[in-house]
Amino acid sequence: MTSLPLLDSPVLSRALVAYGHYLSFMVCFAALVLERRLIRPQPDRRDAIWMVITDIVYGIAALGVLGTGILRVLYFGQGSAFYTENPLFWWKVGAYLTVGTLSLYPTITYILWAIPLRKGELPQVSESLATRLKWILNVEILGFALIPLLAALMARGVGRPLLG
Repeated sequence: MTSLPLLDSPVLSRALVAYGHYLSFMVCFAALVLERRLIRPQPDRRDAIWMVITDIVYGIAALGVLGTGILRVLYFGQGSAFYTENPLFWWKVGAYLTVGTLSLYPTITYILWAIPLRKGELPQVSESLATRLKWILNVEILGFALIPLLAALMARGVGRPLLG
């Protein structure tokens, strides 16, 4: 029995890692949008639990973006020089790290919600806390929306050093 040439080639590996990267990115973005939609002062139990679950999904997907991104740079992409020599790549990394750092505040907030939720109580979410979380989530969504633009520009050679 012969195998399909595609399955034996590095093309499939590269495609699967790229797919994992894109899918993880989409799940991150969707989770951020859902979190933004759910946040409000004094949420009911269902919404508070969904916020916690959505943030967990976001965190797992963000690790997927990071892991597959590293794999793409080192093994399954255009070669590490293609990325690391382009300043737009570092802008992408900076945007990812900024969004990740901003996400710590909501994540810690949701972790603290688990304490009253386990006791059957609702977390106390003031108007100011809900507004702060909305603002942070808006910035995260904008930051995440910038990343594919930078990737599209990079893929078209923008930012590459000029040769000779």
